[in-house]
Amino acid sequence: MMAAISSAELGNDVTILEKMNSLGRKLLITGKGRCNITSSIDIGEFINNIPGNGKFLYSAFKNFDNLDIINLLKEQGVEVKNERGNRIFPISDKSQDVLNAFIKKLNKLNVKIKTNCKVEEISIDKEKNCINGVYFTNLLKKEKELILADKVILATGGKSYSNTGSTGDGYIMAKKVGHTVTEIKPSLVPLQVYEKALCKNLQGLSLKNVAIKLIDIENNKNIYEDFGEMLFTHFGVSGPTILSASAHLLRYKNLNLLLKNKKIKLVIDLKPALSNEKLDLRILRDFEEMKNKKLINSLDKLLPKKLILPIIQISKIDENKKVNEIKKEERLKLVHTIKNFEITISDFMPIENAIITAGGINIKEINSSTMESKIVKGLYFAGEIIDVDAYTGGFNLQIAYSTGFTAGKN
Repeated sequence: MMAAISSAELGNDVTILEKMNSLGRKLLITGKGRCNITSSIDIGEFINNIPGNGKFLYSAFKNFDNLDIINLLKEQGVEVKNERGNRIFPISDKSQDVLNAFIKKLNKLNVKIKTNCKVEEISIDKEKNCINGVYFTNLLKKEKELILADKVILATGGKSYSNTGSTGDGYIMAKKVGHTVTEIKPSLVPLQVYEKALCKNLQGLSLKNVAIKLIDIENNKNIYEDFGEMLFTHFGVSGPTILSASAHLLRYKNLNLLLKNKKIKLVIDLKPALSNEKLDLRILRDFEEMKNKKLINSLDKLLPKKLILPIIQISKIDENKKVNEIKKEERLKLVHTIKNFEITISDFMPIENAIITAGGINIKEINSSTMESKIVKGLYFAGEIIDVDAYTGGFNLQIAYSTGFTAGKN
């Protein structure tokens, strides 16, 4: 949509071919249906949040930045707000409003929109090695058609959330005309764990303001650290901090071997605002109030109910012990467990569960200033189909706008 807008603004005759029955299906589910439009951090800082080939995007971000998308939406009547973590959302909290703004702009610019049209192949003039159109199937008529064009922008997305239409079609089309596609992997994806029973018992528990670390215990290395929210699921862990951690983890060397040998640990500090000493004093205060209670009934003020028993069990303390019977060394074990709640990572969830795809069209084959293919004249790329990916927080959507705008204007 962004590519069509910037191209049509230059007076080009633009047609969008969309496989689904409506535009922007993936946009509608971003930010849990609220649409995390972009981030408010300085555009220069964006690269630090893009572990997947961030430097490739310098020119695209220069052409169209976070203020540009905010202004474009405001022109269409969508006001925005800045939330925790520099995340920009529409004031209405409705992704539909963002999509409507794009469609309104497309209509103003007389962009032709053909839905239920599945592009099958890019047509090339072999003698001149340039684009001359695309073949597509009209899914309603079940007929194959050719649309003539001297420029084509492939903006088909990756392979994640395939029910929104991104089923990897773009990779196949690009390969057919000579492009290489780097290995496709899930990114911003929940993680599976070895302690399945523990996580199943904690399923649905959301933790706020916790500190997490991913540690390679084989080489005693910190892979990733973060602070914020996470969530326990029936298969393991999810939530913003975990999703960003996954983007980092998938690039770690010898990863498959380390996962297989149970060498990747997720360590959660449930009380990052308290040092070990302060947490111990806090527990002592609670114990003083409840000295005649059983340990299992004395931690409600400190921990979510679902976590109390697992913490006590991991600390190897008898849950039925009275608080006034707890020895200092047992109390310190409790402190250690609360500050170092460990889970062993076993795998990523499948790509269907990923927010975005890592991997895609090799950036060495794309001109970063124009998004044009270095292999076929008149072919351009935009968005997730390119081998770039970022953390959560609106960065991946900004990549889509900026690369789309750049491809369109060229």
